[in-house]
Amino acid sequence: MEFRLLRYFIAVADQQTISGAARQLHLSQPTLSRQLSELEEELGVKLFIRGNRRISLTNEGMYLLSKAREIVSLAEKTEANFKNSTKTISGEIHLGSGESDAIRIIAQSVKNVTDQHQDVQFHLYSGNAEAIFEKLENGLLDFGIIVDPPVDKNAYDYLQLPIKDTWGVLMHRDSDLSLKKVISPEDLTNQPLILSQQSIIYNELSGWFGKDIKNLDIRCTYNLIYNAAKMVEANVGYAICLDKLIDTYSNPTVCFRPLYPNLTANLYLIWKKHQVFSKASSTFLKQLRSDIEKYTIIEK
Repeated sequence: MEFRLLRYFIAVADQQTISGAARQLHLSQPTLSRQLSELEEELGVKLFIRGNRRISLTNEGMYLLSKAREIVSLAEKTEANFKNSTKTISGEIHLGSGESDAIRIIAQSVKNVTDQHQDVQFHLYSGNAEAIFEKLENGLLDFGIIVDPPVDKNAYDYLQLPIKDTWGVLMHRDSDLSLKKVISPEDLTNQPLILSQQSIIYNELSGWFGKDIKNLDIRCTYNLIYNAAKMVEANVGYAICLDKLIDTYSNPTVCFRPLYPNLTANLYLIWKKHQVFSKASSTFLKQLRSDIEKYTIIEK
């Protein structure tokens, strides 16, 4: 499978017409149509459903599209770092992160690097732990930022960040539990819950509850807490989440109460073991270590 065919395929999938993709690629329509037919023949599957005005993808086409985007992205990332390798400090750094207030120390390091090296560019990806691990494995991320990960020390190196997040409950201000200062397992046992989709978090919360969390009344799961907050505002249930991700001071509808016994989460920067860093990535990691050391001294 030729790399250029993947670019052609992505263009057609995005434009949803042969004519639009041909204009974007500066090809004739017959040439592009022939190339796509050859791609289908090579793979032995039908990729497109050709309608009167629009082209849509088959299930096989959707699968190829997701993989094609990853392949093209990885190639472009590699090419960009090679082109910039002759300069002093330049290149692209791809960071994947879950939601955490502790990301602010990462943000400070990003600022310090970009202030000193204006040819360094960061690309941020937000997702849960499973998605970040997958992109790290596929080479689409240089670093992942994960809350309490089950890191395989044979596969990953990591750096613990010096900030802990606090687990608690985001709830409607009119709920009975809003009158409490802290929330115990008994308070939530018979309540409708909204939980993160991350399986590793289920294990922690099961330990806190003292029972399998799957036996509780889970009304909804979430990937991003912003969307879960909208469910809380609509009184769907109580969202168990990390503190400081939703501004409860300016939002008159919701409030946050910490769990008791106290449950905290650590944040880690992780990367694949034996990874060969670009100059930009090495500079970022060195800067982050320095910022962590300064932060720790100030806290003491």
